[in-house]
Amino acid sequence: MWNRKFGRTAEHRKAMLRNLATSVIIYGKVETTEKKAMDMRGVVDELITLGKRGDLHARRQAASFVRDVVADEATQQTVLQKLFDELGPKYKDRDGGYTRVVKTGMRRGDSAPMAYIELV
Repeated sequence: MWNRKFGRTAEHRKAMLRNLATSVIIYGKVETTEKKAMDMRGVVDELITLGKRGDLHARRQAASFVRDVVADEATQQTVLQKLFDELGPKYKDRDGGYTRVVKTGMRRGDSAPMAYIELV
């Protein structure tokens, strides 16, 4: 399978995608470089598709990928609970396209093109 390498090893790249996907699920919107945001679309869309399925196998698959952190401090809701209890039912009638990439400009330090990835 073809993918961008981002100058990282496979383990580092997978960890970066896991962390970014978890952040998108928690916050709904993350600013990163444009290329990382483009690669994140597929990852987050697959996780939301698993959230729509809602069965035990899908929950285990999602749990093996996302970080197990508390998404909401007030209710002590974890990322998996948010994915399966809120986002899955929210996108139940939508057939894909759960994320949007919005270009924001250049980063000041190195002029890297920046973009937001957000849930629709």
